[in-house]
Amino acid sequence: MQRNLNREDGTFDHSGASARGDLGATAGARSCYGVQVLIAGRRKQWRDEINGQLRRAGYSATSVDSAVDALTVLVLGLPVDVLITDAELHGSLGFGELAAEARALRPNLGIVVACDADLGPCADLVPLDALVVPHPGHEEAVVTTVREALAARVA
Repeated sequence: MQRNLNREDGTFDHSGASARGDLGATAGARSCYGVQVLIAGRRKQWRDEINGQLRRAGYSATSVDSAVDALTVLVLGLPVDVLITDAELHGSLGFGELAAEARALRPNLGIVVACDADLGPCADLVPLDALVVPHPGHEEAVVTTVREALAARVA
């Protein structure tokens, strides 16, 4: 419900108003903390670049440098609407395993896989319901994909 203040007579209009456009698609997914995005990537410069894009778009972001740390955030129950993982996230727990575990913990979590390199080697590891950003360095690429992930959650 949206309240509109009528400045002339000091009354509120309590009629229901619906949000429109891209914001309307994400409004249902927002918590009291706003849209929370978890970024998991091994390179600090990459995480900072993605974090900057998200903050400029008005989203809150938390960055971690490993899949284990990302799972810890999810297990602790911290609010997260979308997980962005780097396809170069390797180790004992890679991005494919992270996406699978994250989906098991939170079935409604939006998952985005960012792949700077050729999609061929990582295509088999990307979960079917995850979205892929082929060139996350482009200014609006990640933000647009996060909006798509949020819209898919609401649908």
